[in-house]
Amino acid sequence: MTEAAGTSTRPRTFKRKRKGTEGIIEIENPNLVKVKNVKAKEVDMEKKTELSRREREEIEKQKAHERYMRLQEQGKTEQARKDLERLAVIRQQRAEAAKRREEEKAAREQKKSEARK
Repeated sequence: MTEAAGTSTRPRTFKRKRKGTEGIIEIENPNLVKVKNVKAKEVDMEKKTELSRREREEIEKQKAHERYMRLQEQGKTEQARKDLERLAVIRQQRAEAAKRREEEKAAREQKKSEARK
């Protein structure tokens, strides 16, 4: 009756060897995360999970950015006012330039018509 390697029916139990003072002194590690198993019937679905500080700050930052962009679109922020003023100046300059080009074009057309006569 020889059994193949690894087919033993006896459960294996390994004892971890403790190093140094580990076996003598119980050390509580605050950074050690203990796995807590929760059964499905014990889960409270109505319980709200609290967000971490970073998550709360990230959400607040996104909301502030959305508020700022909404105000920006409405032209209520200082930057939006400056942009609109700059845009008005540029539109005025372009309108003046277009008017000048039309006048120059009309003057050229008039010179050509006079030269033909």
